[in-house]
Amino acid sequence: MDFSLVESVFETLRFAPPSKLTLLEAPTLSSAHVPAFAPDSPALITDLDSRELALQVKNVLLATYPKEHEVFLVNPNTKTQSPENTKQSNFVALSLGDFVVDNSHDYYLQATCLYLPPLDEGTSFESFQEIVAHLRAPNGCPWDKEQTHDSLRKHLLEESYEAIAALDSGNFDSMREEFGDLLLQIVLHSQIASEEGEFTANDVVKGIYDKIVRRHPHVFGDAKVSGVDGVLTNWEKLKDKERKNKGEKEKGMLDGVPLALPALSQAQEYQDRAARVGFDWPVIDGVLDKLAEEIQEVKQAETDFELADEIGDLLFVLVNFARWKKVDAESALRGTSMKFKKRFGYIETNAKQQGRNLSDMKLEEMDALWDEAKKAI
Repeated sequence: MDFSLVESVFETLRFAPPSKLTLLEAPTLSSAHVPAFAPDSPALITDLDSRELALQVKNVLLATYPKEHEVFLVNPNTKTQSPENTKQSNFVALSLGDFVVDNSHDYYLQATCLYLPPLDEGTSFESFQEIVAHLRAPNGCPWDKEQTHDSLRKHLLEESYEAIAALDSGNFDSMREEFGDLLLQIVLHSQIASEEGEFTANDVVKGIYDKIVRRHPHVFGDAKVSGVDGVLTNWEKLKDKERKNKGEKEKGMLDGVPLALPALSQAQEYQDRAARVGFDWPVIDGVLDKLAEEIQEVKQAETDFELADEIGDLLFVLVNFARWKKVDAESALRGTSMKFKKRFGYIETNAKQQGRNLSDMKLEEMDALWDEAKKAI
């Protein structure tokens, strides 16, 4: 790359050269799906020599940068003219969203560089790693410095459930916040491991990167699979091969399902994995017949032990029915529980407005309020 071009670009823009800068050729960036550089640092993209290439670059950048983000098209060696301004210049300032939108704007073809100012501080993974490391540093936070893998365990679990709750709510602001809280736990654990000389956050990223590539040979290799079922079947074969290559003791297909999973999620995962090797009803009628059978067995249970056992069987078949219908059983029950909570809260609120306690209300009165709640919620 001609680094004299970089000097010329900033002389043209009359900007002081930044202390750090990402240099990238447009053809390299155009084949990506997201920008492969930290967005809180400035970037200079060179060799924009066609409208088609510029459009490809724009689409990649929009995966990270807002369309309102100001960018600069620069060619130190060519006078360009914006259609909104008859005065000729060596650069054009415009928003990323307006970058390459009208075929009549031929000045895009003449501009060979795109200068991309940085996003706000803290918008890169590297910046986040730095701030977490700062928390653990000698001049950091007393609470964070005391944390260990064991002490953080409950927080990881809590943040996972809060992220699930945000997903269930459908509130994107909540999702963004809770995903950030969950990411903090991952990076904090990685920082602790780094201090202990075990592994780093980069090792974590590299590990999952390699695993994704390795387990998707139909995307990153030459393997052929047939639909989703083919992908999952091949996935299990690849996992088994990985275990053998690591010298691990052979495990059953269901051994990899975490025992700490919520019961409904665990049951559905067991059934999913068994189905991948053909252990499944050929048609859903078998599930429905089994469901009717288990209901009958619940009715016939004579002892508390038998009843608990039969209810477990019934729940397991209900999960199987949910799986057949492509419904996540855990999410379905969680949604129903939240709906119950809101409707029961409606009854409580109305009771308070009447100056009454719930325990003093008749069932018929609560049922009437429940029916109102069903219409309102």
